Amino acid sequence: MQKRIVVVTGMDVITPLGVGLEECWKALIQGKSGIRRITLFDPSNHRCQIAGECRDFSPEEFLDKKSINRFDRMFHFFISSALLVIEKWKFSHVKDPYRVSVIGASAIGAPSTFERNCQNLISEGPRKVSPFSIVSIAANTAASEVARRINARGPQYFLQEACAAGTKAIGTARLLIQQEIIDAAIVIGADAAITPTLTASLGNLGAVAIGKWNNYPEKASRPFDRERNGFVPSEGAGCLIIESLEHAEKRGAVPLAEIAGFGATCDAYHPTAPESSGKSIIRCMELAIKDAGIDPDEVDYINAHGTSTPLNDLVETRAIKQVFGENAYNIPISSNKSMIGHLLGAAGVVEAIFSIKSLLEGIIPPTINLESPDPECDLDYVPNRARNSNIDIVLSNSFGFGGINASLIIKKIKE
Repeated sequence: MQKRIVVVTGMDVITPLGVGLEECWKALIQGKSGIRRITLFDPSNHRCQIAGECRDFSPEEFLDKKSINRFDRMFHFFISSALLVIEKWKFSHVKDPYRVSVIGASAIGAPSTFERNCQNLISEGPRKVSPFSIVSIAANTAASEVARRINARGPQYFLQEACAAGTKAIGTARLLIQQEIIDAAIVIGADAAITPTLTASLGNLGAVAIGKWNNYPEKASRPFDRERNGFVPSEGAGCLIIESLEHAEKRGAVPLAEIAGFGATCDAYHPTAPESSGKSIIRCMELAIKDAGIDPDEVDYINAHGTSTPLNDLVETRAIKQVFGENAYNIPISSNKSMIGHLLGAAGVVEAIFSIKSLLEGIIPPTINLESPDPECDLDYVPNRARNSNIDIVLSNSFGFGGINASLIIKKIKE
């Protein structure tokens, strides 16, 4: 049986660069950074004092006061990004609600709700804990809220699989559509983990940019650069409409790109560090390429995981060389995280959306702050300036804590 072709027919983002895809894309290809000093709390006694906050985002533009008060900041991003897509791409009327799913992703869930209610419990006692905290802390409630708004009654999933969660959510939607369990899915990745406790934890773990970069926030996220010393945590969301080509054509939707291949593996190695040989990452990319039915030489651009941590960037570079051989030096590679920071569980969805924009616009966003290249990271990372390029096939990578790996092959729709 021939596999169903799975396409993207709608997409939007909320990132530190702005609210809405066009605004964010314009800033991205101009090489602008969304990293600033933290304002959501006083970071002065933290090792890491910078982050990618969504300063232009106002939940009041999307949600009523009751929803804002009841739900976590992650929910605000999650639901608002879905509303952007549903309105812009006209997906509010579903013919068969049991053939449409909402699939969510988040690395952390609802930390601000948990921290706030813990403080209330400690300082004022049990009666000051919100009765809705249990609902808000259960992150899948965000997906249920979106499903309620569009009457999507197909099987619902919510993935909490570290920094690969968003990419795996896209892969899950594709598999469900190919297996004819559903015809379409709204896929949303969101995170809002810029909180005092989590920022302290990441700083003490040594995973995030610290030291002098606190004084130069726009320079702090520097994938593949010799002076990188950790990723920059960020918040935001991305949302995609994913459906079978047949379903899209029946409802008159115009496909933007094809989700042509998906691969996933696990390092089975360490809670935070990637396994140094990169063998599981290599296998992950190979699986996505095989699933797409293409040769490695057909990949025109790699949207790297590119976190700006010393080990991740090195291992990803080594793995790309293993998969693509000498041709690795001919493939442009860039990291959106150099400008937007690391959106954690939302990263895979947001970066897939930017990958699709690259296909549609023929522009590869730069890797900014690549000023002193690491001699062991010697590939073409599109340093500091965007590049015009005719792109037909993109490989997008996401590699998360716990050694959770996922890769997508995204193809241009041929006219």
